[in-house]
Amino acid sequence: MSWRRIATLRTPDAFRGHLRESGIALAFDDELSPASSSPFALPIEVGGDRVGNRFCILPMEGWDGTPEGEPSELTQRRWRNFGVSGAKLIWGGEAVAVRHDGRANPRQLVLADRTVGALARLRQDLVDAHVDRFGSERGLLVGLQLTHSGRFACPNSRDRAEPLVAYHHPVLDRRFPAGVRVLADDELDRLVGDFVRAGRLAVDAGFRFVDVKHCHGYLGHELLSARERPGRYGGSFENRTRFLREVVSGLRAEAKGLGIGVRFSAFDTVPWRKGPDGSGEPEGAPGYRSAFGLFEGDLDTALDDARELLRLLESLDVRWICLTAGSPYYNPHVQRPALFPPSDGYSPPEDPLRGVARQIDAAAVLKAEFPRLVFVGSAYSYLQEWLPAVGQRVLREEKADFIGLGRMVLAYPDLPADVLEGRPLRRKSLCRTFSDCTTAPRSGLVSGCYPLDAFYAGRPEAAMLGRVKEAQRA
Repeated sequence: MSWRRIATLRTPDAFRGHLRESGIALAFDDELSPASSSPFALPIEVGGDRVGNRFCILPMEGWDGTPEGEPSELTQRRWRNFGVSGAKLIWGGEAVAVRHDGRANPRQLVLADRTVGALARLRQDLVDAHVDRFGSERGLLVGLQLTHSGRFACPNSRDRAEPLVAYHHPVLDRRFPAGVRVLADDELDRLVGDFVRAGRLAVDAGFRFVDVKHCHGYLGHELLSARERPGRYGGSFENRTRFLREVVSGLRAEAKGLGIGVRFSAFDTVPWRKGPDGSGEPEGAPGYRSAFGLFEGDLDTALDDARELLRLLESLDVRWICLTAGSPYYNPHVQRPALFPPSDGYSPPEDPLRGVARQIDAAAVLKAEFPRLVFVGSAYSYLQEWLPAVGQRVLREEKADFIGLGRMVLAYPDLPADVLEGRPLRRKSLCRTFSDCTTAPRSGLVSGCYPLDAFYAGRPEAAMLGRVKEAQRA
């Protein structure tokens, strides 16, 4: 199945016509507001923190740190680009492991006593770049995402998974021939302490908040669906959220003044795989109960789990919420809509615009029901030249508070600044979701936008990536 390329939809009428013909409900504005009155430029104040505009840089999994878990020059370049982007909310910028066995790859950053100074300098690099470009750091809020990769931990070699899981999964366990190990309750108790210790170090490094990551199939997310797990961390909703509650409590007690946010997958599906024709297909799982927010066609019902979690977070006075969906490992078309899959992925089984609209709709429903919470939306990169038009409509109708950008800022880091300053978009810089930023690291190469960033196109890894893709097509 081939889907219409966004780049061919050059006018509002063409875009609107495609959405109508496809039955995709996705609203947008035909014209952008002047910079002086743009919804993107509105500041927001939350709990004493003032954020100067409505663009957010989403956290991404870095693949270019040092083996010791410190930033490399490539990491520093990426963070400086976040600084010059014009976005005023930096939601982590990077997924940072709280200890070595929680790394998703051997080059992921780690927050530890030995690395805290390097991470402090990384944050300062971002701030300095922002000040150089915009003259002040007023309204800039920089946080750090804390993670343990759990089932998808691969800390020592990209070729050797070392999964630490919340429970035995009826489908995903089969993807790890060497087996998985379920973390015991006392091990999770100690991991709570590791998250709290990392929060204290984040304060030392100058970060204003941390995100306690609960998305994309990593350990925090998996604990939310641990209905079949016995003991204190499984079964009831109270037990399945025990880890999150104890981390929040520990941070409040031991990392005074540190803001707390949670990025979580608001809905999920059964795992998918590549079918015989290369397109994605769901794996059979009768009676499947291993999802937090199982989406089977009815989004409103799927969001009931998210509603329960948001009621808890609101009671804990956690107001910063970043929404996403699914996982890049087992249903990437749900989590990260793209026309071109990574080399180890599957072709999208639906128009990726449908996946974008689904995530926007989820955020809109939850924002309406929890108006006190501050919501960052995701899945906007696939919109390409229509990102500002859709994002402006979302903000204007208060369907989310921030427009989150991930892959797009790898290809076009200063898109927010161009929108905020009223400049036309540079179409040649727009992320077209070629997925090389995923194919490269999964092949042992550093992450980056090889098709559109001249810096990466000129590196020797670009030629290596070309050979990898050619071999996989053969």
